[in-house]
Amino acid sequence: MFENSATMIFIILVINIVYVSFFTIRMILTLKGQRYLAAFISMIEVVVYVIGLGLVLDNLDQIQNLIAYAVGYGIGVVVGMKIEEKLALGYITVNVITKEYDRDLPNSLRTKGYGVTTWAAQGLEGDRMSLQILTPRKYELKLYQTIKELDPKAFIIAYEPKTIYGGFWVKSVKKGKLFNE
Repeated sequence: MFENSATMIFIILVINIVYVSFFTIRMILTLKGQRYLAAFISMIEVVVYVIGLGLVLDNLDQIQNLIAYAVGYGIGVVVGMKIEEKLALGYITVNVITKEYDRDLPNSLRTKGYGVTTWAAQGLEGDRMSLQILTPRKYELKLYQTIKELDPKAFIIAYEPKTIYGGFWVKSVKKGKLFNE
């Protein structure tokens, strides 16, 4: 079918990059609870997989095809992760502990559209303020930048919540009322 060895290597490489990128995105969508989109992507993924694997198995005597398959797989993981970073699906919860309790950090963040809950905290060196901030992942880096500008010594921990339910902020995000730029 493909006379040129370089053409075969290129096709196998590209097919596996596409396959693994779809695989990575499908896994992330599955973890985020987007089951129908994940199922649709898996249908495309399996077709691409069968075609690519078929090309390698039909030409198993050509070691360069197997190498192209493996290299394509590795590149596909990186490409899939980059795509997921750009999609930035879901939300992130950021816990911040400030050095000074009386800072206006919570109000500054709220005016920018972030959901912020605060409480008094006690650290090794005295009173602190603890903040819990909820934001769509696509605004995560902007949030870190804002916190560092307002309090360069803030202690920051971030994680992805599995379930979010209730509260005015979640309702506002679903209605598209926050983060209008």
